[in-house]
Amino acid sequence: MKTALRLALATVLSTGAVWATASVPAASAAAEPLRYVALGDSFAAAPLVPPVDPADLRCLRSLADYPHIAAEALGAKLTDVSCSGATSGHLSTAQHPGTAPQYEALKPDTDIVSITIGGNDTDLFNEVLGCVNILPQPHGTSCAEKNTAGGTDKVRARIDAWAPSFAAVLDGIARRAPRAEVFVVGYGDYFRTDGCHPAQPFWKQDANHLQGAVNHLNTVLKQTAEKHRAAFVDTYTPGTGHDVCAAPADRYIEGLIPTRAAAPLHPNASGARAVGEALAAAVRAT
Repeated sequence: MKTALRLALATVLSTGAVWATASVPAASAAAEPLRYVALGDSFAAAPLVPPVDPADLRCLRSLADYPHIAAEALGAKLTDVSCSGATSGHLSTAQHPGTAPQYEALKPDTDIVSITIGGNDTDLFNEVLGCVNILPQPHGTSCAEKNTAGGTDKVRARIDAWAPSFAAVLDGIARRAPRAEVFVVGYGDYFRTDGCHPAQPFWKQDANHLQGAVNHLNTVLKQTAEKHRAAFVDTYTPGTGHDVCAAPADRYIEGLIPTRAAAPLHPNASGARAVGEALAAAVRAT
């Protein structure tokens, strides 16, 4: 009886040792950093936020942009190819001589992909510059009235027309990085309701029109992401109260004349950090 018991105990201990030994490689594999590729335009690149990424100065990419913040929080190995001025076309074609198409950063073993794109494709940010009015009404022209003349919002129509191109972008990512979780990062809260003219030179109807267009682009990004099994990261909500009308120290998006190191109407270091933290939280939730 004792002999049988000893044999049984030896078998259990031996089996346990095998399990323990077998679990070591699995634990080591789990400890490997996630392979993270960041794609996108200047909202991702955070132009003029120091320190500047020396890898390609033409992209005005910051080493403190939201991909770097998220990668640090996740302990991920980052390849950041976001570039100021990028359109969805620059994912597959070179944006500058000697700059590789952004898709080339994607690999079969990529674990995470983030992307912010669409603002340049839809000419949304150039539209903002056409809405500037230094003087109060009626000394100027309302871009909201111009863009909605005839009953159709021309800016929103451009966004809707671009939506299939974004769907093709997500398909392109899936082909090149089939195992990756994809995170579509939206654009933020630029203008509070009615704006804050003259502190920021946009009449109230124009501020509402512009933020409405940003919100519509976010909706298109979110709906398209969901149809393609990608996650959408909301950056509007964490940015509420930190728009261009906020006190300079509280802004996540700089105004037309920046008060901190950042490009006009782009995330500053605080904004990039808030977006990076939101992205990291979304990755952990997944």
